[in-house]
Amino acid sequence: MKTTRVFVGEWLECQKDDKNIIHVVFASRSASVNKFNRATLEELRTVLNLIKADTDKKGVLFLSAKSVFIVGADITEFTPLFEQPREVLFTWLQETHKLFNDIEDLNVPTVTAINGICLGGGFEFALASAYRVASDSAVVGLPEVKLGIYPGWGGTIRLPRLIGADNAIEWIAGGNQYKAQEALKVGALDAVTTPDKLLEVAYTMLQGAIALNLDWESRQEEKRRPLTLLSPVEGVMAFETAKAFVASKAGKNYPAPLKALAAMQETAGNTRDQSTRVEINGFIDVAKTSVAKSLVSIFLADQYNKKSSKQFAQSASPVNLACVVGAGIMGGGIAYQSAVSGVPIVMKDINQKALKLGLDEASQILAKGHELGKVSAEKMTRVMASIAPTLSYGDFQNADVVIEAVVENVVVKKSVLSEIENSVKHDCVIASNTSTISIDVLATGLNKPENFCGMHFFNPVHKMPLVEVIRGSKTSNQTIAKVVAYALQMGKTPVVVGNCPGFLVNRVLFPYFFGLMELLREGVSFTRIDKVMENFGWPMGPCYLLDVIGLDTASHASDVMSASYPSRMSSREPSLLKLFLENKRLGQKNKKGFYEYMTDKKGKLQKVLDPLCETLLKEFSLGHTKVVSDSEIVERMMIPLITESIRCLEEKIVETPMEVDLGVIYGIGFPPFHGGVLKYADTVGLGSICEKISSYSSLGGCYEAPALLKKLANEGKTFYS
Repeated sequence: MKTTRVFVGEWLECQKDDKNIIHVVFASRSASVNKFNRATLEELRTVLNLIKADTDKKGVLFLSAKSVFIVGADITEFTPLFEQPREVLFTWLQETHKLFNDIEDLNVPTVTAINGICLGGGFEFALASAYRVASDSAVVGLPEVKLGIYPGWGGTIRLPRLIGADNAIEWIAGGNQYKAQEALKVGALDAVTTPDKLLEVAYTMLQGAIALNLDWESRQEEKRRPLTLLSPVEGVMAFETAKAFVASKAGKNYPAPLKALAAMQETAGNTRDQSTRVEINGFIDVAKTSVAKSLVSIFLADQYNKKSSKQFAQSASPVNLACVVGAGIMGGGIAYQSAVSGVPIVMKDINQKALKLGLDEASQILAKGHELGKVSAEKMTRVMASIAPTLSYGDFQNADVVIEAVVENVVVKKSVLSEIENSVKHDCVIASNTSTISIDVLATGLNKPENFCGMHFFNPVHKMPLVEVIRGSKTSNQTIAKVVAYALQMGKTPVVVGNCPGFLVNRVLFPYFFGLMELLREGVSFTRIDKVMENFGWPMGPCYLLDVIGLDTASHASDVMSASYPSRMSSREPSLLKLFLENKRLGQKNKKGFYEYMTDKKGKLQKVLDPLCETLLKEFSLGHTKVVSDSEIVERMMIPLITESIRCLEEKIVETPMEVDLGVIYGIGFPPFHGGVLKYADTVGLGSICEKISSYSSLGGCYEAPALLKKLANEGKTFYS
């Protein structure tokens, strides 16, 4: 096919073939993927003006020269716009609406050929064409609510008219991504084919529309008219009944899903052009919330970490065989995660009973997935076959990485690590799944400490995304590269941290628990503290969290942290955790902790109040009760977390505030709508944080302002400035 170039830009080009069909090709020259930034939109407007002026054109085909179509809008470029006055943001959004509307209103048929990823603004663009054809490997969707906003370039208008109100509510309010076949079923796509046939099928469809074998004009008109509902009752059912469901899923701290639903409902009876103002105004409302700023901040932190992780991992070869020593809950979880990600793993312990525990952990995770319809019987068999139980180190000879996951005891760990080193090939990387113990201490008995680092998983392994990769003083760059690469293979989010007791996550978590213990010592109700912190946004209150962690585990870690940071984390006597352990209260593991746990009909643990716990707490507080406000509870819990996070930044345990915030969100469930602990501090105001710290100075070292905090506050700066 002969083509003539009409336009060549930095972000896209335009060609015309001998059948008078115009090809608009997204082909970024300065980025690895196509995305909508200001320059792309400006070039698209230039190309569209050329297309509109062409009187010989028969149709327009939109395609990509990259491995993806359009990944979405460039959030790093557009978020500063959210800070502009409302009228500036309105004008910008209106201009993009006009651009997409002009594509939809062309007097010739249009087809978009979607290869790879097509999300957010990229999919909103595709919705403007008459037809959408995708490769079977494509992924489409409107995930904007995950950033605290919603589709603002016509998505809430076009999608309901294409796939119906119910489906559009699910797509937009849920913010999920969909595979091509799923999108085809609901009508978001018109055809799906193999990647090698994509352009052929898209071109054939366009020719069919040109020949009027397809009624493309009716398809476009459908998106310009009010939403077709069978009756007013259907309209009420579609939107009103969805509100409670969307609200329950989103939660009170995430306004975007409900705002998107409101926009779809309000515009259902309007034409496309009448609907524009409603969508734009609603978008601006959510874009200017602190939630949107926080969620965008997390997204950017995640992107930064992905980039740095890939840079770490690029020099490492893939892990073909892994091993884990210790077949408990953690070992079994690590084995499952490795096997399900396609990396075979050998799991070792000292007896068959222990191995069975680890295998049962993996099997139960798979069985739960099978019960929910997410895991096939074939996959269950394949994953379990990839976990090889053993009692011998003889099966470790070909391992690329070995993870030690035995009991959190220095002597035991050092003994096991020495055994591992004597059983593996010379370049095998060894990692300890320790939660608190210094990597340098554990490395003292190794012949090759350069091949050793920490690889700290969080429980439950299959659900928690974070893995702390801990660099010891003698750890080589190649070792870090290998472990980061393995974490990425496992589908985890690795954050490389420096070595210190507790590393990043546990180091900042235990001062938070210190704040809890002091409140309990003053007689504040533990259920009230849990409720206040859950209202703040935590998925569970601190007492409930301790029950989940295990009070014995928390007590041991607390001892390590107290010895390591005595000026801030030294626990006063009597110790509540030890008092609980003396009364055989371990938390969820024996169904008695702060709460008592009962198993419901579905086999899930449900917490209930236990009078004996109240008795122990009165003994701990010596009957003393201090009156504190809810805001004081939040401040006294959060300040120790904030100050220790800042100290980790000061000491270069991590390099950036983004890594701190990613760690607390992915590692301990810090509320994402606050953006992370340092983003939250920025939002409250660093000067205000310093004042609050000063008012609590009598409570100890956790309530002392770090030098970096005072410096930034005095200079009027923030952690993210």
